[in-house]
Amino acid sequence: MQEGKDLIQIKDLHKVFKIKGRDVIALEGINLTVKEGEIFGIIGLSGAGKSTLVRCINFLEKPTSGAVVFDGQDLNTLSDKELRKARQQMGMIFQQFNLLMQRTALENVCFPLELAGVKKDEAEKRAQELLEIVGLSERANAYPVQLSGGQKQRVAIARALATNPKVLLCDEATSALDPQTTASILALLKKLSKEMGITVIIITHEMSVIEEVCSRVAIIANHRIAEVGSVQEIFTHPKTDATRQLVYREEEDPVTYRPGEGRFLRVVYNGSNALEPIIAKMILDLKIPVNIIHANLRTIEGDTYGDMVIQLPDLVESERAMRYLLDRGISVEGVTQDA
Repeated sequence: MQEGKDLIQIKDLHKVFKIKGRDVIALEGINLTVKEGEIFGIIGLSGAGKSTLVRCINFLEKPTSGAVVFDGQDLNTLSDKELRKARQQMGMIFQQFNLLMQRTALENVCFPLELAGVKKDEAEKRAQELLEIVGLSERANAYPVQLSGGQKQRVAIARALATNPKVLLCDEATSALDPQTTASILALLKKLSKEMGITVIIITHEMSVIEEVCSRVAIIANHRIAEVGSVQEIFTHPKTDATRQLVYREEEDPVTYRPGEGRFLRVVYNGSNALEPIIAKMILDLKIPVNIIHANLRTIEGDTYGDMVIQLPDLVESERAMRYLLDRGISVEGVTQDA
């Protein structure tokens, strides 16, 4: 689905908790816009404020100040009844699934429909349809204890879809799953967004999740938005230290960068040159020794992107290498020992 109008606008949002008589800042000056039909990622380290932000989006946590505008409505101006109606347009899935253990998969999916006053036979028909959509129709009568983690999350997704929401809020929805199951759940979310036109907001601390399904991403650090951009932009040209830490943190051992052991460059490839042997050509052309410290390839929205950290003997050779790569349209920058 093509991205459309602004579905969610967060304007100068602040959230402060009172804990033992003192103010604890959870979110500070958050400004974000999420468009209709996109898969939008929000990523940050633990304690950055991600989960608080998603709970402010659906007003499970009321912001201390600022505004959340959903589908043209400022949630802060709504009555309790109007807010409940607005929340029916926001499905939510959680890390721990939050299924009712005494209910079957079908009955779990029916639950929000019961709360909305839908007749039992209509609710069951809708629930059966949703279980089929998420690939779990044959487990309709199973209880959560009889389901795997991935199956539980599929039930949770079906339940979140029950009221025909405009947005799915996914709070660390794959963090408790193994890599293969995570991939299947992300593929399902991508399919739902494409085929049903649902906006998806994914809260995570894993960059691999962002690169797999998101088109845009916001980096949250120290309770603020550090950077917002397309996933390609964020991966290839991170602008802030917080973003660099998230993009590269699983790829580099800080022990690698020790003083007195040469100069380090980070080389970033885009889709057009990611598979070319540019470093090999540089070694032959410049006749300089190069030690490859780290290399990685990613596929983002069908295009291949790569990054590499190389070590050169000294400043002179490092500058020669940098000029060589820049002249060929390769993004390159120096890396310090504490990068």
